[in-house]
Amino acid sequence: MGSALPLPLARLRETEGPAKREGEGAAKACAPGAGLPLVSGFWRRGMVRTSLRGVRWPADPSRGGRRPQPLRPQPWVSNGTAAAVTRDRTVAGSPIARTRQVTVTKIICGVDVSSRTLDARIGRDGAASRFERTAAGIEALVAFCEAHRVELVAMEATGGYEKLPFALVWAAGIPAVILNPRAVRRFAEAMGFLEKTDRLDAGIIAWFAEVKRLVPQKPASQTQERLEALVTRLHQLTRLRTTQSNQRRLLTEAAVLASIDAVIALVTRQIRSFEAQIAELIAGDPLWRKLDETFRSIKGVAARTVARLMAELPEIGTLSNKAVAKLAGLAPIARDSGRVSGKRPVRAGRSGVRAILFVVAEIVRRHEPDFADVHRRLSQAGKPRKLIRIALARKLLVRLNAKARDARNELAHAT
Repeated sequence: MGSALPLPLARLRETEGPAKREGEGAAKACAPGAGLPLVSGFWRRGMVRTSLRGVRWPADPSRGGRRPQPLRPQPWVSNGTAAAVTRDRTVAGSPIARTRQVTVTKIICGVDVSSRTLDARIGRDGAASRFERTAAGIEALVAFCEAHRVELVAMEATGGYEKLPFALVWAAGIPAVILNPRAVRRFAEAMGFLEKTDRLDAGIIAWFAEVKRLVPQKPASQTQERLEALVTRLHQLTRLRTTQSNQRRLLTEAAVLASIDAVIALVTRQIRSFEAQIAELIAGDPLWRKLDETFRSIKGVAARTVARLMAELPEIGTLSNKAVAKLAGLAPIARDSGRVSGKRPVRAGRSGVRAILFVVAEIVRRHEPDFADVHRRLSQAGKPRKLIRIALARKLLVRLNAKARDARNELAHAT
């Protein structure tokens, strides 16, 4: 039995303003099953289902319904990531502007280079063909690329076999770029491709160039190629003379000694001839002549160092100090993980430049006070000798890069 309210309280409830009752009614109308008795369990579910009959819900595409048409046709999306274009699309009834990215890509042809053949493939898994690594075969490769409207040809560095197709493809008016084969191989393994065939490699090369968004790399000029060839041959002859001189020390037979002496004399004459040709080539180019004069202002930097830098590091003076140090393999590579802080080695880069800088930096240390200060400070701190050599070589490269940058700017303003 429930107790009834006293008469004054009942009259007070009856005389409450209609606004309060109307507010309560509006709140109840907003809830599901509004106007229904307060029930629970099975009966409440049935009442709610009955009250929602006739309500039209949006179509569900996953159950066969049709998705409403967009405000305008969707743009075509191509395979690739060469460039991204963002277009705004405002949803009706919503003030929020939603954007979607559309990628417009280049058609890339990957070329796997070998000593005799060139395997080409359009994109990751497009049309493929094989050509001979000859002038006629490269001409057919160019026609293949033109037929598929190729905008970039990517090929791996293959010990010099890539130079001929790279030059002829550029001469035909198709941009090309040379890739690091180690980077391409690791990319393939990261993508799950453990297999290796020529056709598969060509597709992966094109895929790698697409993902990395590589830009065309213009071939070196004829003068630059000639300087590089002369410097390479001079380095080979120098090593040959050193080898013959070391072998001579262990011999006593007169006939053998005479043969070695004749070889050393011939190699020495050729070394002098190549040195003269390199000096003439450098003197004939205004930029090289200016760089030669600038580099030699550092005591210890001689003609061979200058020629080696110009031949194997033509980018000097155009990059930042950190970038040129990493290019030469003199930038420490971090190996930190969590609480572990590992040693930071140097690796990769252009070994020829790094090797000659190691030698020249030791000579420069004897004449330049700041180099001597660095050597003394690191030695007193107990650093390893190899670390000290790397620090001196990096310091020398940074100084040469700064001087080359100033020389290039001065020459540009003068012209």
